[in-house]
Amino acid sequence: MIIIIKQVVKIGGSLFPNYAIDLADKLENTGSVIILGGGEFANLIRKYNDEMNFSDEANHWTAIDCMDIIAKLVNDKVESTKLAYSLEEVNEISNDGFTPIFVVSEFLKREDPFECSWDVTSDSIAAYVANCLNANLFIVTDVNGIYTQEPKEPGSTFISKIDAKTLLTFQESSIDVMLPSLLLEFGTDCYVVNGKCPERVLSLIDDNINDYNFDYTQIIGDKR
Repeated sequence: MIIIIKQVVKIGGSLFPNYAIDLADKLENTGSVIILGGGEFANLIRKYNDEMNFSDEANHWTAIDCMDIIAKLVNDKVESTKLAYSLEEVNEISNDGFTPIFVVSEFLKREDPFECSWDVTSDSIAAYVANCLNANLFIVTDVNGIYTQEPKEPGSTFISKIDAKTLLTFQESSIDVMLPSLLLEFGTDCYVVNGKCPERVLSLIDDNINDYNFDYTQIIGDKR
């Protein structure tokens, strides 16, 4: 039986290790491919770059290497996942009944779709992969979704639905800078949801579950 990839689930590095591992396990048999963020490993590169001013290329590719590291660590703890290094392997692993965790560095070096910049993180990479697979995109993070400012700041307001054009005007949010532009380019939506509550992620991706009584953000990528 051929399994169609329904969605790319990008699990933020802030959820590593426990929340990320738990969610990856719960995504079994959901038609998902998982992409992991670089987490504290990538944050250390940012910190060292502030001191040493490395090249854009070195920062970009070592941060992507951090995504690979977390992908391999999560895969080590989840029996229902296997590592994929290409889109072909993503489909093969899914057809074999496992959840593919995409180790993206080799794929990105072949495709080379992005300029080297801190504006491009795992969010944008997940959007690119989702477009290649014609799949839905879920950005799973450690907050409920998009806010008008940092969630802990006084007066911060939660946003349940926002178009990508408006999001381009935000100085900072829980997604990377490039993602809204990609959503507009691809003409697709994405959902931002709290991965500390895995049942929320499952509710959004499972057509048989109709419990949406929780906060999440839909980003509208329609060009109109």
